[in-house]
Amino acid sequence: MIAGKYELLSDPDDKAYDEFLQAAGVSDAHREAWSMVRPAVEVIDEGGQWRMKTLSELANEEVLFTPGAETATQFFGVDAISVFTVVGGNKLDQKFTAAGKETRIVREFGPDGMTSTHASQGKVAVRKYKRVA
Repeated sequence: MIAGKYELLSDPDDKAYDEFLQAAGVSDAHREAWSMVRPAVEVIDEGGQWRMKTLSELANEEVLFTPGAETATQFFGVDAISVFTVVGGNKLDQKFTAAGKETRIVREFGPDGMTSTHASQGKVAVRKYKRVA
């Protein structure tokens, strides 16, 4: 149920998402740029390893990970070490520290889309995506 391609439905200029990014230590320039794009997320199950791509007009990012193992990632240009966990067959829980800030993104998948809940330093934002493939 997790594997698929998803396009952002939420307003890219959402105030709560900007507050989350600020709390997570994302620079003003990165926050401003990302407030103008609607990224797509593609999640691919490769039989024990997973690939997650974030595609947008600004940049394309890709991370290859094994659930439960530490994985080098980037968070808006800052190096991080993430641990992804698959929960209950429909959730992907990512925990990492970047710029000295602990951050968590929980992506919950359903037949019509994905809801991602982003949290850092007490700031929480929810983003909705529709399934397109």
